[in-house]
Formats: sequence, C-alpha cells, structure tokens
Amino acid sequence: MKSKLSPPIAFLALLILGTIWGSTILLAKHIVSTGHGALGLTFWQMTIGAVILTVVGWIRRSPLPISLKDIKFYIILALIGTLIPNSISYTVAAHLPAGLMALTLATVPMFALLIALGLGSEKPRLGRIFGICLGGLAMLLVLGPKTSLPSASMAIWVLIALLAPLCYGIEGNYLVRSTPTHMNALNALRGASIVGALIAGPLALATDHWVSLNTHWTSVEWGILLNSLLHVITYGAYIWLVGRTGAVFASQVAYIVTLSGVFLGMMVFAEQHSTLIWLALTLMMVGLAMVQPKEVKPEAK
Repeated sequence: MKSKLSPPIAFLALLILGTIWGSTILLAKHIVSTGHGALGLTFWQMTIGAVILTVVGWIRRSPLPISLKDIKFYIILALIGTLIPNSISYTVAAHLPAGLMALTLATVPMFALLIALGLGSEKPRLGRIFGICLGGLAMLLVLGPKTSLPSASMAIWVLIALLAPLCYGIEGNYLVRSTPTHMNALNALRGASIVGALIAGPLALATDHWVSLNTHWTSVEWGILLNSLLHVITYGAYIWLVGRTGAVFASQVAYIVTLSGVFLGMMVFAEQHSTLIWLALTLMMVGLAMVQPKEVKPEAK
C-alpha cells in the first residue's frame, strides 16, 4: 500500500511540481528564439522521453504491450497528447509572452469538463458550468479589449494557443474511456513517445523543421535536453502525487503551473501585463476552482 503524504509535504510537493512545470513554458520560449521548427523540437522531446522511459521500464521489468489495439492507443495518445499540442505550443511561444501562454493552459480542466459533458460522462452542475463561463469571460477579456494585449496581432496567437489545452482536454477524456485495462501510466507515455517520435521525425524532415543536435551546443541545445527531461519528470511526479494524495488534490497543480508561468515570465523576461490581463487571471483562477472535480467518497458497506 502506498504511504500517504503529510499535508505540509504534500503542499510542498505540489508547489515544487507546479513551479517546475511552469518553468517549461519559459524554456520553450528560449528554445524557439533561434527559429527552430516546432516539429523538429517535438521530435527530440519525444525521442529523449522515449529513451528515458524505456530505460525506466527496463529497470522496472515492465514490458511494453504491443498488440494492434495497444499500438492504436499509442498513436491516438501521441497525436492528441503530445505531437499536436506541443507543436502548437512551440509555434505560439515565438509570438506570445510566457504569462499569456500560462493563462491559456489554465483552460485544460474547462475543456475537459465541456467534452465530458458532451459525451455524457459528467452530469451538468450549476457551479461547474459557472466556472466554465468565468474561464470564457477571462479569455474574452484577453481577446476583446484593444488595450489588454501588448499587440493586437497577438489575439490570433492566443486563439491558436487554446488549441493545445483543447487537445489535452480531449486526451484526458480519451484516457478515461479508452485506456486498455492492462496499461499502466509508464507504458502509456512510453509507447506514445516512441510512436510520436516515429511520426514527428519524417514530418520534421518533410517540412524542413528538422533540428540538428550535431552541432556546437549552446543554451538552446541544452534547453531542448532539459525541457525533455523536465516533461518526463513532471509527468512522473504528477502520477506519483496522484497515488499519494488523490486526483483531486493533485489536480490543483494547475493553479501553480499557471501562476508560476506568469510570475517567472515577469522575473526572467521582464514581462508586464495590463490590468485586464490580471483581471482575466483572477477570473480564470476562480473558474478553475469551480470546475475542479469533487472527492468521491466510498459507499458504506
């Protein structure tokens, strides 16, 4: 039986995990600063992740399931969980401040809930619907008034950035409904990383997005490696935290990721945000609190 964490340790773990996760937004901005193609960057992220997870699987003696059903699962997971959203995130990172990217990521639970409601796997509740509306209002504040964004041309990139959390929302619902019963989190991410790398590599070459690491390494190349490592670490740490604190507590990492992305962007890149952006962030945090799932109590026997 897995040991539970004491409240102070649990909150410290949540804070560290969310801050590290939020820092990957800043890394992405630095990595794309030299004009590297999104598909090439995604290929290396998935390849490095696949290597690390394969070594971990070998150490844990956890063979990778490779039936046709499993491979189909890996392909879908790779597309909606990494290949498409990561390529979008790398693309918009060149056009948006880190704080705005972090703000859009806070919509993941809202998209997930909307999709679950559409599929009938969640029942509509007034409070959670209101939370989605607050999230929508927050994005309208970002996109609508001319004075909210540093540049009016950023509005289209904010809309494009929202496609990434939409993919994550689809991924969450897909995992709930379609994960094979014999599949664990390690092998799901491992299989998706391997398949994703096999898809991203040829696409990067065909679209002239290839990123060569056979060069003199600068902070950008080291950033690619570090970003890939952090994605594996944060995903693994999240699964670990869920096992010791429950899904409801662990899901609150979304607050820390968003806030750390905003404040780290201010500290590292000297980003400044308008009053309307801060109001949008406040509304997003309140909306996020309202769409969080409630803890399910076991029935008495």
